[in-house]
Amino acid sequence: MRAEVESIYVGLDLRAAGMPKAGPDELNPPNGRFIVGYENDVAVCCGAIKRLDALICEFKRMYVAPQARGRGVGRMLLGELERCARELGYRSARLDTDARQAAAVHLYESAGFVPIANYNANPAATYFGEKRL
Repeated sequence: MRAEVESIYVGLDLRAAGMPKAGPDELNPPNGRFIVGYENDVAVCCGAIKRLDALICEFKRMYVAPQARGRGVGRMLLGELERCARELGYRSARLDTDARQAAAVHLYESAGFVPIANYNANPAATYFGEKRL
C-alpha cells in the first residue's frame, strides 16, 4: 500500500505535520479498528476505522492488492468497514481520496457516499464523502 501511495502522491509524507493522523493510536480499539482481508492465507486488502466523534467515524487506509482488484474485494471490504462501524456505534462514516484514484471515488459513490465539504484539511485529498450507516 505504501509503495502505491508513494507512486501516486510523489513526495507525500503521511506522517507530516498537517496530515490527518491515522496511526495505531487512532485506528485501534476501543474507538477504531484495522481490518485485513485474506484469500488463501494471503493478505489481499485492508482498511481502518478512525473515530471522529461519538457518532461519526472515518474510513482510512483502504487498499486492495493489485492481484485482487476487479473482483469485488474493495466493495466487500467497504461493506465490512460499514458493518464494524455500526457495531462500534457510529451513525455516519466519512472518507477522503483524490481524483487520481478515480476507481476509489467510483466505488464510494456507488456504495452511497455523497460528496461533502473538506472535513479534515487533508492537503492530499480532493474528494470528501459521507454516508449514513
